[in-house]
Amino acid sequence: MPRIDIEAVPIRTGSIYPEPYASMMKGRSSRRLGAAGGLTQFGVNLVTLEPGAVASLRHAHEREDEFAWVLEGELVLVEDTGETIMHPGDCAAWPCGTGLHHRFENRSAAPARFLVVGTASPDERVSYAEHDFVILREGGETRFLHRDGSPWSGPR
Repeated sequence: MPRIDIEAVPIRTGSIYPEPYASMMKGRSSRRLGAAGGLTQFGVNLVTLEPGAVASLRHAHEREDEFAWVLEGELVLVEDTGETIMHPGDCAAWPCGTGLHHRFENRSAAPARFLVVGTASPDERVSYAEHDFVILREGGETRFLHRDGSPWSGPR
């Protein structure tokens, strides 16, 4: 098995979200370790959150399982059911189709890192709890929509 040189994997910042949501991801960066290793059936990302940063909008996947493992620092896992403080060694999983919206926030004064592993489905629908926003991926093409299915035109 080839070793992945983590330091050689490019650092990605921001997200695929359109504005104004993209700006909310300031202080978030990741390294796509799975892609660097040639994986195609699931993603493996090493995510770093600076103090005050969030990993994503609070979201739920319809077709992709997701697993996260905290490696460094302290994170707050925010879900529909409440908040949980997460420390190194803590992990969480979200089976697809449950509708459980979640995200990580770094409310501490130090950077935090976690590993996230998820299915890489060519077809997916991601919903967002606090926003009239949906990401729909069909056949590898990504579209942004409102909850009612109309093309996304910005926050309502």
